[in-house]
Amino acid sequence: MAKRPVPKYDFKAFGAAIKAVRTGRRESRKKVSDEMFISPRYLAKIENKGQHPSLQIFFDLMLRYNISVDQFLLDKPAGKDTRRLQLDALLDSMSDNGLQIVTATAKKIAEIERPQEMENT
Repeated sequence: MAKRPVPKYDFKAFGAAIKAVRTGRRESRKKVSDEMFISPRYLAKIENKGQHPSLQIFFDLMLRYNISVDQFLLDKPAGKDTRRLQLDALLDSMSDNGLQIVTATAKKIAEIERPQEMENT
C-alpha cells in the first residue's frame, strides 16, 4: 500500500520566531540547549533551517518563549498572537505598581491612537 502524500509543514517561520525571542532575551543557544537537554546543533537547525522539531521540543519551545501555536499552525489564528502572549507573561511578573504604570500608559496610547483610527476610516 502506498503512503498518502502529505505536504510537510514549513517550520522556518517558527524557527525564526524562536531565534528572535531567544536572542532578544540574550540567551545563548548553548544555555537553552543545556536546559532543554538537546544539542545546540538541533536547536540551530530548528532556528535556521526550519527543521521539524519533535512534538515535545515544539511544545517546550512554545511554552518557554510564549509563542502562539495558532499563529503557526492555523490559517486564521483563534487565540492570542505571540506578541500578546509575551506581553501577558511580562504582566504576570509585574508588581501592582508596575501594572498601574502599564495600565496608565496603555490608556494614554489608546487615547492618542483613537483619533487617528477615526481619520483613517
